[in-house]
Amino acid sequence: MHIKTINGNTPDGGRAAGDGPAYGGPGGDGPGGPEPGGTEPGADGRGGGRLRADSAPVLAGAAVAVGGVGAFLALADIASPLRAPCTLFFLVLAPAAAVATALGRLDPLSRAVVAGAAAVAADLLVAQAMLALHIWSARGGVVAVAVLSGIVFLGVSVRRRHSGARGRGSRTN
Repeated sequence: MHIKTINGNTPDGGRAAGDGPAYGGPGGDGPGGPEPGGTEPGADGRGGGRLRADSAPVLAGAAVAVGGVGAFLALADIASPLRAPCTLFFLVLAPAAAVATALGRLDPLSRAVVAGAAAVAADLLVAQAMLALHIWSARGGVVAVAVLSGIVFLGVSVRRRHSGARGRGSRTN
């Protein structure tokens, strides 16, 4: 049974009784907010189309895996339709991740933009140097970018370890 109001809607937001919660109506996610202990999607922090905070390590692991596959396919010279996109992903991901670790104090958006620009610049510099020296090869480019990214990672970790030891007062008498 539907009870009509003056504006033509039922009191529960236009839905018949027993159809579940009425979103936007009383008890929904309207002006009064969600009902405590509600059953709508996202009420318990899960679902609702939102990316969960604990999925970041999973996404990072997947990105490293895709980049690793790209580097492997390029170095092993395996003909595959995945070779070009995965190798390109590696060539952008490796230097961007290295630079992003060095920029730890910036906010995430600024860090991503600067790291992406630095990754493209590093790739272009490696390609330009290899072309100028007449030693261009796809394998050599992947190795050069991997070595350059590894040097940046090592430099950041050494700097952090050195500044951390000095900051804790590890001086001996």
